[in-house]
Amino acid sequence: ETLAIIVFLWLLGKAIGLLLKLFSLEGKKSKTIANIVASTIKYGLLLIGAFLVLSAWGVETPTLLASLGILGLAISFGAQNLIEDILAGLFIIFEDQFEINDIIQIDGFRGKVTEIGLRTTKFEDVNGDIKIINNSDIRGAINTTNKLSPAICDVSVSYGANLKEVEDIIKANLERIKKNIPHIKEGPFYFGVESLAESAVVLRVYSKCDEENKYSVRRQLNREMKLIFDENNIEIPFNQIVVHQVKEDSTT
Repeated sequence: ETLAIIVFLWLLGKAIGLLLKLFSLEGKKSKTIANIVASTIKYGLLLIGAFLVLSAWGVETPTLLASLGILGLAISFGAQNLIEDILAGLFIIFEDQFEINDIIQIDGFRGKVTEIGLRTTKFEDVNGDIKIINNSDIRGAINTTNKLSPAICDVSVSYGANLKEVEDIIKANLERIKKNIPHIKEGPFYFGVESLAESAVVLRVYSKCDEENKYSVRRQLNREMKLIFDENNIEIPFNQIVVHQVKEDSTT
């Protein structure tokens, strides 16, 4: 009988999981809700399974219910954090704070939402590392998914270079850069002289793309600018230090 209960609940969980998986295909919102429901059902089936197995072993139902009531009361005093996590998770879902596959920034951490559960939310950073945060600890999150993000390339030229000529070359190649980097949604634009550094004039090329492609586009921008400079014999200078040597007076 115990084995039959376990098999039945396992099959029931699989069937519900399949239905939720089909439901999640309708979009990010559906996938997020499906994850929450799946977590709830998982814990519910475990509780029901434990109750049915104990009943099958001869434990009296009224006694079991009374014990569960006392246990639940005891747990409730020490489960405030758990309740806060669950409520925070529900608010995240129903207030549309973020969804699965959104890019989120929290306290200097940036990552993609991979799972929203009853207690915790999982994020994956650019290195593939998974960060797990309790839902009640997610405060001040910045959702960068719904807007385009800047991808910037700052490139240096020497002070001896013909600045106007360099600028004309950059502007003439903007369409080429756009063609070679299809993830660019807006731009690229030449923004002009960004700064006058110690050993170089720093020029800025600016574009916008989806947040998830931000770092990839930035790397490709750097590559394109290096190729353009190489083709036009424009040197990217090294840091330089000018040393003045004081000659001693030979008459002393």
